[in-house]
Amino acid sequence: MSNICTDKKKCFLLEMDWTIGTAAMLLAMTRTIKAEEDVKTLLRDQKLKYVVTEIGGKTRGEFQDKVTRSLIGACLNGGLISKTAKQVHALLHAAEEAKKGIVVNVSSSASLALKIAIVRDENWIAVAMFGDSALHPITNHERAGLGVMHL
Repeated sequence: MSNICTDKKKCFLLEMDWTIGTAAMLLAMTRTIKAEEDVKTLLRDQKLKYVVTEIGGKTRGEFQDKVTRSLIGACLNGGLISKTAKQVHALLHAAEEAKKGIVVNVSSSASLALKIAIVRDENWIAVAMFGDSALHPITNHERAGLGVMHL
């Protein structure tokens, strides 16, 4: 008897026991608009708030500046956080953790193209980054990073 699941949605959802980090990473890893919308629907069903943004640039200086501006702007504009020191600090702390997974062992001249998903509930915020890095277009490979912080 095969234990292969035939209902993809039920297989994927299991018992909807996603953590905030799992939800953020799954959203960041979507590659199509349809897949992104499907995950967003699941997050809304779980009463989770989220925003998605994308950035690109060279690893060190340009990347660091763009990530901070992009995340704060997306989260404030999307109503994910309020403009309080506690919530901005939590967002930036989670982002710093996620960036460690992206820039570890990467040349300072590598280019990055990333999708960033931020998901939160009442008490936690997660920043997930997923995308490609390369020194040259034919050397692209995927990278991922995740950070979670208490609000």
